[in-house]
Amino acid sequence: MWKHLKSMMSVRDKSMEFLESLPEDGIVSGKSFTLRNGIPVETDEVFQAWTSGDLEKMLQATENKTNLIDRHYLLLGIVTQTYKKRKEPGYGDLCERYARIHMQEFGEIKPALIKELDGMMPSVPTFQNLAILLTEQERFEEAIAVCNSAISHGVHDGTKSGFEGRITRVRKKMAEKK
Repeated sequence: MWKHLKSMMSVRDKSMEFLESLPEDGIVSGKSFTLRNGIPVETDEVFQAWTSGDLEKMLQATENKTNLIDRHYLLLGIVTQTYKKRKEPGYGDLCERYARIHMQEFGEIKPALIKELDGMMPSVPTFQNLAILLTEQERFEEAIAVCNSAISHGVHDGTKSGFEGRITRVRKKMAEKK
């Protein structure tokens, strides 16, 4: 399998040298690797946490240093899981806290993410999730600010009208509450 993978991959010379050095089964002394910018890197505790899907592990890993890609996916994983449980005690607050951290760090994360994904901006549900959470809490101005932040970063929410349409809907709800 590894020989077939090696022949299909078109990554940098360093990557090819690394792949060719692997044993047939691809296991190197119990270590695991992932590709970052086409180069194999050993995974760390943050990678292990966000790929586990275990919220407790993810929360514990937030203090660990890591690369920007794994930091992005760690924060995204926390926001996604806590957003789903936002109506349960404590989860809405956790969702907001980590969504705000993710948004605060996104200016630094974004270039690394785009580089990792060959120039494409991925979906970043953090912005949408936080905007919805704040709208549900009738914190309309804050929700609009989140939408504007998403627009400034070039993030799209996957809807036909995008964050611009979301702002219109939030303003409509705000007007209904007056």
